[in-house]
Amino acid sequence: MTDYKLLAEQLRSFAEDEPHYIPVLSNASALIFESLEDLNWAGFYLMKGGSLMLGPFQGKVACIRIAVGRGVCGTAVAEDKTQLVKNVHEFPGHIACDSASNSEIVVPIHKDGKVWGVLDIDSPSLARFDEEDKAGLELFVKTLEEVTMLEDLGE
Repeated sequence: MTDYKLLAEQLRSFAEDEPHYIPVLSNASALIFESLEDLNWAGFYLMKGGSLMLGPFQGKVACIRIAVGRGVCGTAVAEDKTQLVKNVHEFPGHIACDSASNSEIVVPIHKDGKVWGVLDIDSPSLARFDEEDKAGLELFVKTLEEVTMLEDLGE
């Protein structure tokens, strides 16, 4: 069982040294990748130019751009809602950046009331993520929004 409150506090301590989004997101992806079991990708996509652009991550090579409304990440942005997907192969329009991924969770990140990016986590196991993970990762992202200097990435 993952202690998400502890992860959020560790994230908060990273941001005390330097709140700029690049080092915070870099350490946040490493923290998640090392702390949660059974993952093959953990990282961020950031809104830039009307689509999601690859940000700091841990794992295999990833898709560089994802359109809003496309795949799990793009759907999270379009619906402004966490996506908890137990089997990505049953998700309409799933983008297979890594064919080893079988389940996924994506949590929107906000700045000034708009989606600024997403936290994206993949697992090679089916149904890896549950409601406890959803609540914990939403807490993690809320902490990220509070402590990180999220710059306007421009259109």
